[in-house]
Amino acid sequence: MRIGVLTAGGDCPGLNAVIRSVVHRAVDNYGDEVIGFEDGYSGLLDGRYRTLDLDAVSGILARGGTILGSSRLERDRLREACENASDMIRDFGIDALIPIGGEGTLTAAHMLSEAGLPVVGVPKTIDNDISSTDRTFGFDTAVGVATEAMDRLKTTAESHQRVMVVEVMGRHAGWIALESGMAAGAHGICLPERPFDPAQLVKMVEERFARGKKFAVICVAEGAHPADGTMDYGKGEIDKFGHERFQGIGTALAYELERRLGKESKPVILGHVQRGGTPTAYDRVLATRFGWHAVEAAHRGDFGRMTSLRGTDIVMVPLAEAVTELKTVPSDRMDEAESVF
Repeated sequence: MRIGVLTAGGDCPGLNAVIRSVVHRAVDNYGDEVIGFEDGYSGLLDGRYRTLDLDAVSGILARGGTILGSSRLERDRLREACENASDMIRDFGIDALIPIGGEGTLTAAHMLSEAGLPVVGVPKTIDNDISSTDRTFGFDTAVGVATEAMDRLKTTAESHQRVMVVEVMGRHAGWIALESGMAAGAHGICLPERPFDPAQLVKMVEERFARGKKFAVICVAEGAHPADGTMDYGKGEIDKFGHERFQGIGTALAYELERRLGKESKPVILGHVQRGGTPTAYDRVLATRFGWHAVEAAHRGDFGRMTSLRGTDIVMVPLAEAVTELKTVPSDRMDEAESVF
């Protein structure tokens, strides 16, 4: 069998672990040939790929990013890919394609599968927002980075009697903010799923200062937004990939709190530091298991599906099911978090 693999969308700790696992399982166990398309679906369309043997993946388990490169694909080019699916199978001689990516990548994978490509998807996103899987690799690493950042910021906030507003990733799902905020003992957590009222945050900070606690740390997801009429904050434009350009809620909220409180308030935007660096042990193991099961699915002819974590088991679920809706933070999890700050 000849297996093609690609990584698309935003980079994520654990991508290289999946690539390594696919190569080891396919080459060692089945004697397959594995090729890696460069820069995501762009490489698939442009015919840019290279052979991945055991030497090519040696030493990459703990590396962040992706040795294959990544990119996002414009919708017109995706339609082009679907129209030429049968030609790509013939030109590259692939018996299976394993795309590794988030919601956009898996939506494209589903479309290519419907067009006739033999696809087995592997979900990845630090946002943990893909339906039909309990966890995605990269999320544990991102939560750890954000938690450590807030742990560090508490001491400087206390030293200078400041309010620190820490913006973490999470466009439409606030899983990183929820879990890192809880782990770090943040004094406020703002999620995309539940509009916040700045007045409540102001009250919380004032009560802390009245008790002699002269600082506060607030964790806010990048997609969080205030309730209507509570503060000025507009929606951004939509980019060419269909994503909203957010206006910087961390900076806007820090400014608003300083204005209302009359106390120094600083925004800290963690941004892409959450994506980079060495994946945690948990993410390496999950990524490795996903890669192993993707190869097994390809050999069973179990196409049009993706790997999924259910409890502690890896199962295969339809791609169509995985991309129907985002997995957002449910109300009961938000209620749990509110009970501790």
